[in-house]
Formats: sequence, C-alpha cells, structure tokens
Amino acid sequence: MNDELLNFIKEIQHDRRLLTFDEAATKQSVILRILSHLNWNPFNIDEVYPEFSVKNKRVDFALRHNGHNKVFIEVKKIGEELEQHQEQLLNYSFQEGVKLAILTNGISWWFYLPLHEGSWEQRKFYTIEIYDQQCNDIVQKFEDFLLKENVISDRAIKNAKSIYKSKQKQYLIKQTLPKAWHKLITEPDEILVELLAETTEKLCGYKPDSETVEQFLTKIEKEPFVSKKIKSEVPKPTINQEISSLKENYTGKTIIAFSFKGKKYHVSSWKEMLIKICNLMLFAHRDRFDKVLSLVGRKRPYFTKDPNKLRASQKINDTDIYVEINLSANSIVKLSKNILLLFGYKEDDISIEFR
Repeated sequence: MNDELLNFIKEIQHDRRLLTFDEAATKQSVILRILSHLNWNPFNIDEVYPEFSVKNKRVDFALRHNGHNKVFIEVKKIGEELEQHQEQLLNYSFQEGVKLAILTNGISWWFYLPLHEGSWEQRKFYTIEIYDQQCNDIVQKFEDFLLKENVISDRAIKNAKSIYKSKQKQYLIKQTLPKAWHKLITEPDEILVELLAETTEKLCGYKPDSETVEQFLTKIEKEPFVSKKIKSEVPKPTINQEISSLKENYTGKTIIAFSFKGKKYHVSSWKEMLIKICNLMLFAHRDRFDKVLSLVGRKRPYFTKDPNKLRASQKINDTDIYVEINLSANSIVKLSKNILLLFGYKEDDISIEFR
C-alpha cells in the first residue's frame, strides 16, 4: 500500500477547503500531488504534459511515455456538472487513440475506456469518490489505474477491462442496492426529498415541506414492505469523514439551543439556528463571508445573491446574500457544519440540544 498517497487521501478527507477551490487550485493542490504520489513527475512534460493540444482544443493533462499519450485527464472545479464534459473528453481521447481517460473535480474521479463500444456513460468503468469511499480502496484503485508503472506496461488497461467486463459489477450493484435504499430513507437525499414533494403536489395540489417528507421516509423504513432480510444485511450508518453522515437523526425533533465554541445560544427553530450561525460567521469573517456562495446542493445553491434561485430564501443581514431556508432539520445541521468547516472550525465546535 502506498503510504504517502494514503496519508494524502486522509488529508483531503479532513480538509474541506477543496470545496472552495477553483480549477487552477484543484490542479495544483490535488491532481498534481496525486500524480506525483503515483510516481509521475509533474515537472517533466515528457511525462505530465499540461494543456495538451488536440485539434485546436486542449486537454488539461496528458500522461505520456516515449512520446505517446497514455492517459488524458480533464479537470473541472467543484460545482460543475461533470456529465456536461464527458463527451468532449472522450471525443479527444478517441481521436488520439488514448485508451484511458479521466474526468475529475478533485473529489469525484470518473474513469473511462474511450475506445470501447457503447454510450459515453457505458464507457465509464469506475468512479472514485474521495469523500465517500474508504481510503484503502481509493489508494488501491488509483494504483490499479494510474500508477506510472501500470500505465506504461498497459497493466492499467488490463485492470480497467477486468472491471469493465467482470460480472462482479452486477453482483456489487445487487448487493449495494439494499444499502443504498436504506441510506436514502434514513438519510434522505435532497433530490429524493424534492422529487417526492413535487410528486405529492402533482397528485393532491399541496406540496409538503422537506421536514414532512423526511419524517415519512424515516417512518416507511420501519414498515412491513421493507424486507427484514435487507435490514439485517445493512449496517447502521457510521460517521467517517463525511458530514453527510450525522451522529443524530434530527427528523421530528425540536431544537432548544446550540453551543458554539463554549457559548450557548437559545433558538426556537432549526431555521433560526442556521441564520444565527450565518450571522456569527459574518461577524467573525466579514471580509470573506462570501465564501458561503461556494456551498451548493445537487440541484440548487444554498447561498446566492439571486433569491429566485432558491425555493424559500432569507437575506443575511447587512449583505446581499440569501440563504435557502426550506430545508429539513437534518439538512440544516449538515449545512451548518459545512459552513463552520468552510471558515476553519471543527465539526465538534458545535453541539445541539433538542427534545
């Protein structure tokens, strides 16, 4: 196991500043460091060629050996939809006969076999999610597909094809589906909550708030139509380095107060806690408070200067920034902790009292 790369992956998982980086910062602080830990020399353009030209277009990095392109890597900043860039990358790769291509924002790494048959999505054979997966698994896959020696010997391509063709892929999907379902209904994703709310509105004319939808999803996890066998196979969610896994499920609970850095603040609602935290950060970090604009959900931002982009908004005092307030208790706690992390605080700097 590559101990240097392992330690660096752990470092990334602890440091959420990456969420605020632009494309250039992501390349310098993440992409090139990972490549160097995989034995590539970022200072040698015969190995790592930046802004490689392909018919008047450019690919961010070409990994080369003996004058031949072995891997194309395209880098985007956090918040951009990677799907919008895969066709362009794979077209470049196909034109140049490059067998392995990667699309990444530093956190998500999508691996492709561009010369294989099928749609662009079907040519994606593996995904690394640095904030979601185990460090050892991440390091192993980086070595399998990007270790310099493996790329040069084409062992990386063999590893990729093995995964692409293996029946293990379907097996893993079948094994993971129950766990994914369990995670969705015990830690509801924004998209699922919004989809269920919108469908409810279409059927009855009234749209439930996020809290009501989460309460429903939490309840159905206990209903008879959820297989007991599935329950027994799914481990209880554990907290690792991701904020999306909470220590508590706050659905249906009423907040009384929260403490931050030893000081207690009494609040009457989850929304009031979110606004209070925003104001605390504004007071302490006024000169860089607009960093909160980098916090985005999967469908819309959490903070914006255009309130029309939010479902329900509230303006932060003395700023031109609005925050989304149509959020469930769990979503507000996650967002609050991400706000604190954004300004250099720790998750444990805040504690919550509820009933």
